[in-house]
Amino acid sequence: MMKNFSSSPLHSNNQTPNHIRERNNRKYGLLSAIPLRFSLRGYGFCMATLFFFCFGSLFYQLNGGPPKILLDIRQYLDVFGKNHWSIKMGTGRLFTHKDRLARQLVSYPLVHKLRRGESTYLDDHGPPAPRVLPFPSQVVYNRVGKCGSRTVVILLRLLAEKHQFNLVSSDIHNKTRLTKHEQVDLMKNISNIPQPFLYTRHVHFLNFTRFRIEQPVYINIIRDPINRFLSNYFFRRFGDWRGEQNHLIRTPGMKDDERYLDINVCILENYPECSNPRVFYIIPYFCGQHPQCREPGVWALERAKQNVLENYLIVGILEELEDVLLLLERLLPHYFTGVLNIYKSPDYRKMGNMTGTVRKHTPTLEALQVLYHRMRYEYEFYNFIRDQFHLMKKKIGLKSVSQPTAYSPAFLRELALRTPEPLDEDEDLDTDLEDANSWLVHP
Repeated sequence: MMKNFSSSPLHSNNQTPNHIRERNNRKYGLLSAIPLRFSLRGYGFCMATLFFFCFGSLFYQLNGGPPKILLDIRQYLDVFGKNHWSIKMGTGRLFTHKDRLARQLVSYPLVHKLRRGESTYLDDHGPPAPRVLPFPSQVVYNRVGKCGSRTVVILLRLLAEKHQFNLVSSDIHNKTRLTKHEQVDLMKNISNIPQPFLYTRHVHFLNFTRFRIEQPVYINIIRDPINRFLSNYFFRRFGDWRGEQNHLIRTPGMKDDERYLDINVCILENYPECSNPRVFYIIPYFCGQHPQCREPGVWALERAKQNVLENYLIVGILEELEDVLLLLERLLPHYFTGVLNIYKSPDYRKMGNMTGTVRKHTPTLEALQVLYHRMRYEYEFYNFIRDQFHLMKKKIGLKSVSQPTAYSPAFLRELALRTPEPLDEDEDLDTDLEDANSWLVHP
């Protein structure tokens, strides 16, 4: 006979709430300890925590280390934890004041002694990732005399404060040729400058790779050779508008016969100052320290061209100085960003108005023709640099406004009018910015 379970009390539809609660407790008693349901607030909290953790991890990896706030928290915990040190001895734990423990650690020289506020992050994780330097981070400007270098150096002083790079401007002006030991010493000193840096000095090209030293990037500016010669000739004798007597300080040993020597006589009568090798001036700055670089000829010319193509980022011409500054701003933005705005500012223009060479005049046509013949290698190099500069402008998208050089008497007569006079001599750089020595380093 089959029993009718539907009439039993356990399966009756007339169960009381207490019976139902008791049955559910027995059925899900084991699973009730595990939270299977979440509220919307709890779910949002978990997702926010996960997002914060992922974002922090990404930030940690991109910056080569933990965020600064985590380091500050760690340092705070280190400082707080040093107020009392714990040393486990035997079965118990002895709490010792930090001063007493410091005296105990003296007898253990291999134990690192922490100072207050010092983080132990480096001990746990090694040194942090090195600072990412701009490229190039080593720039050398072996400036050519009377080619606008004073203009560029003053701009660099202002830019160094703005962009926080190390500008090292040497105060050595009359030693462009160096012995082998002097070359090595100078190159080592340059390489030890904290990067990023820009080093500038009147010096002939230095081949760092010859001595197994990392080669920096070179930049430079040159000028029409005859114009450069005329500017230098009259400036050594009569200075500029900053003071009529400053030339006497610069060349105290020059006698009046030499000071007031007519430039036509100097050229036509072949005085040493107006003949080779003195007028062979620009090419050695790019040829280098080899003795043959100082001898006018094809060898020095070709070697100078090769060094320009292999080691110089840009060699500009002073006749197009604004375009030179624009290219420098594009090629070296971490050094020259904003240089055109500074150069065109009224305050900077006021400085340039006081530095024009006084008593400067153009020689006769006969003298210019003789001088041009003596400087034919200089002009061949100048034309090469001008063509390379215009090619670079074309690649970047700048149009050249200068006309091709025409070797004619009319061109020679107009030399003094075509080239704008730059800020003149480098020896007086320190008089323009009174506070420059506070942040310039002189080797």
